[in-house]
This record gives sequence, C-alpha cells and structure tokens, in this order.
Amino acid sequence: MAEQKRDYYEVLGIGKNADDAEIKKAYRALAKKYHPDVNPGNAEAEAKFKEASEAYAILSDPDKRRQYDQFGHAAFEGGAGGAGGFDFSGADFSDIFGDIFSDFFGGRSRSANNGPMKGANLRTSLRITFEEAVFGCEKEIELTVKETCKTCNGSGAKPGTSPETCSKCGGKGQVVFTSQSFFGTVRNVQACPDCQGTGKIIKEKCVDCRGTGYVPMKKRYAVDIPAGIDNGQCKRLPGLGEPGTNGGARGDVLVEVVVGRHPIFQRQDYNIFSTVPISFAVAALGGEIVIDTVDGKVIYDVKPGTQTDTKVRLKGKGVPTLRNKEVRGDHYVTLVVEVPDRLSHEAKELLRQFDAESGDSLNAAKKLEKEDKSGDGKDGKEGKDKKKKFWK
Repeated sequence: MAEQKRDYYEVLGIGKNADDAEIKKAYRALAKKYHPDVNPGNAEAEAKFKEASEAYAILSDPDKRRQYDQFGHAAFEGGAGGAGGFDFSGADFSDIFGDIFSDFFGGRSRSANNGPMKGANLRTSLRITFEEAVFGCEKEIELTVKETCKTCNGSGAKPGTSPETCSKCGGKGQVVFTSQSFFGTVRNVQACPDCQGTGKIIKEKCVDCRGTGYVPMKKRYAVDIPAGIDNGQCKRLPGLGEPGTNGGARGDVLVEVVVGRHPIFQRQDYNIFSTVPISFAVAALGGEIVIDTVDGKVIYDVKPGTQTDTKVRLKGKGVPTLRNKEVRGDHYVTLVVEVPDRLSHEAKELLRQFDAESGDSLNAAKKLEKEDKSGDGKDGKEGKDKKKKFWK
C-alpha cells in the first residue's frame, strides 16, 4: 500500500490563502535546509527536499494549484478530473536555486548582480554618563571611512587608463551555469567571478587606492544622543558608512551607547531607583528629608511611624521616553532607617529613658531571668532548669 501523501500546504507550512510570495518564501527556506548539497548522504533530508519541491511545483502553478484545491492529490494521479500525473518541467526553480547556490558558494544573490547595492554599515561605541543618557547630549566620534580616491576619481584605474568591459560576462556582471537536480538540468545565474558583478575589469590599477576607487580617511562626526537612550542602544547616522557598489547608496554608522554606572541611581526602563537613609527620629516622628534626583535635590515629607524599607514614588522624576522627552518615568526611593554606630553618653541615657517609656525592651532579658528564677514559687530549682534549657 502506497504511503499517503501529506497536504501540500502542510508540507510548506502555509495557509490555503497564501500568495505567490509566501509560497516562494516558504519553499526557499525548506530547500536551503534540506538541499542534498547541505545534507550529503542524508536520506531523510533528501526525502523532505523532494516532498517540498513537489508541493512547490504544484502550488506555484496557478492551474495546477486550482486542480489541487478542487481534487487534492487525485488530480495528478489519474483520479477525478485527473491530469494523468505531472512532472517538474513547468515549475520555475531557477530563481530559488540561484539564491541557494549563491549562498552555498559565497556568491551574491541574483537580485544584487550588476545592480546598485547599498554599502555595509559601520559600528562603533560611545561612552556617556548616566546623566547624559537621561537628558541627552551631543558628542563627537572619529571614524576611518572610505572616501573617493582623488587620483583616479573613483574609477580604480591608473590615471590615463580606464576600466575595460569584462570578457567573461560581456559587461553584464553575471554568468549562467547549469546544475543537475532531481528535476533535470537547472539553469542558474550568479555574479561573474572575474569582475565580481561589476561588469568591468581594471588591468592597470591606481597606485593610491589599489583599484578599489576609495582611500581610507579619518573623519569626525557629531552625534546627537537623544534624551532617554539606554545602555546598549544604538544611534544611527544614515549615509556615513561604507560606500555602495555599482552606484548604490552608502551604508550607515551605528553608534552603540555605553552608559556609565551611577553611584546612587539605578535604572530600569524609564524608572530610576535609589535608597535613602533616614534617622530613627524622623522615622518615628515624621519630618522632612532631602532626596537626590537627576533634577537636583527635592524635599520629601516622611510620615510618622515610617518603617524601614518603605518605598515612596516621586512621579515624573525618572527618565524621559525616547518618543517624547516631555513624558518621563518615575523615581522610586527606598527609605532605610539608619542606626547610629556612635552615641554620646547623654544620647545613650536619653535613649534608655525613651526605651523605658516605650516598652523597656533593653531589660527584656533581665525580666525573663527573674521570672525563670522565681519558678512556680518553689525553691527556684525548676526556674534554673528552664533557664538552662532556654539558652541551650
């Protein structure tokens, strides 16, 4: 009994309403994953590649897809409305296989051959302070970038000479090659290996740029750091990166921001956190304290009876948002009751008086010892035994 075939839409992992672009994208991903050149000797990968290719051959053809949607697999197996089977000759795999083979052999994709191609992006980092990240700032960076060679005016050829048309590709920048697949001979296109897709050959190179048309130069750029930027985020400088090819635009410069640590503040998203010590007197009686914020010092009124680790919120004293610097996060402060490590004799006596009035906690151990000695009104031996057991 023949193995039942899976639904073609299920094979490609797409919905029944998928358009041509979705079908091609799904098949390209599967073909690159299971292609025999990537999985030599792997029978399972070969089977999945064939299955995906068969599904693509049907669903990429409007007429065959219409038949499949109506009759299912029977449309191509001599069943109802059957077409008496099918082959892969009507399916266009060249574009997809061209991309795949370009990836395998390090070439450029077909769409990039002999056409304008944007230059690569340049990356650099910039250190700023915590406050500069909160409120924004303007900095300056120095980069080594490629600029058009003045000797050859960017042609790459020695003065007095010119680039010549590539004889291998005839100036097209791409060459056609064929490969054997499960579907027979497949025609593929890739960048010309002689001229690297430019369509031109430079026989006598400029001595200053060595045929590249560009020379490295150090340049300084101003960088406007927006208020609210966070550690690790990037500021993009468009059009200042590597030059493009074949008339393509320059790439960009990506400046990664490294924010220094602050001795008091910590940041999470757009909120700021800090810890402020308060005296026992302020915690018990209440009173005003001074809190440091990124905007400067602010006065906060502590409520009487405030416990240690109490958290208070200073609304709008956090970090501005990147989208709107007028909208800011909050500043959360943890109040910690501070215990003095040095007291004068007079302060100690006053503290003992206060303790005696508020519960006499300093003498709690003596009270317990007195109760243990008294026992149950007998000779005190039981009380002593209790004390020994308690302190074990």
